[in-house]
Amino acid sequence: MSTDPLSVTFAALADPTRRAILARLASGPATVKELSAPFEMSGPAISKHLRVLERAGLITRGREAQWRPCRLEAGPLKDVTEWAENYRRFWDESYERLDDYLRHLKQRENTHGPGE
Repeated sequence: MSTDPLSVTFAALADPTRRAILARLASGPATVKELSAPFEMSGPAISKHLRVLERAGLITRGREAQWRPCRLEAGPLKDVTEWAENYRRFWDESYERLDDYLRHLKQRENTHGPGE
């Protein structure tokens, strides 16, 4: 059964350890050892998280001599942003309607006095 890319991305982002790894990679490439340093978990556990991120297209792992750096791949995050944009617009419009209503109440209070 095939899963759409957005669902795969959200599944990868659902774990706080994976989000922390992505946050670290946003500042530049890092080795598995560097990525595992802040966490109290085994190397195989970190590798499992990295495989999930790699399958989701959120990271790539390269090879430079003895160094195997992981790098952030932000493309799938752009897809998440585009998906969420519709909801941001919904909330912006809702807040604008609330602002309009509050302005209306304030004008009414200024014209008629409080409680009228």
